[in-house]
Amino acid sequence: MIIQKAELFKGLSPEIMNEISKIMIEESCEPGTFVFQAGAPAKHFYILGEGRVRLFIGTKAEITYTVNSPGEAFGWTGLVDRPAYVATAECVAPSKITKIENEKLAKVFENDAASGMLFFKRLAGIVVQRLINNYEAFLSEGSLKEVTPSYG
Repeated sequence: MIIQKAELFKGLSPEIMNEISKIMIEESCEPGTFVFQAGAPAKHFYILGEGRVRLFIGTKAEITYTVNSPGEAFGWTGLVDRPAYVATAECVAPSKITKIENEKLAKVFENDAASGMLFFKRLAGIVVQRLINNYEAFLSEGSLKEVTPSYG
């Protein structure tokens, strides 16, 4: 189960992991497939199983981030109460992704607030790490054009 590899779900009980696995949808995508586009309603978030997904912001991809580590979360905009995706996600290699609906996940955590708190603490850590990576890339390259993470 891919969520066992995901940093976002570490430390959650087997019971909660089982509940989450019931609401997951696994999909296979070919290169060129858009997982979501900027401005679309942010109703799901995703976990990469395998492959590579490019996230980009701006019509000319002014900011690019590559998701390439199995278990890496992306598209979590709706989890932080934003109504629409701010980036576009495009598969750039044959990819397997897991999609989880934000509202269904919230219902799982309604029954176990401690697990929800741990999940969102991990999400905050992921957001901060991505900001740090972007900042370091900017300092070293003088540009935020493309950022490839070196963590899982």
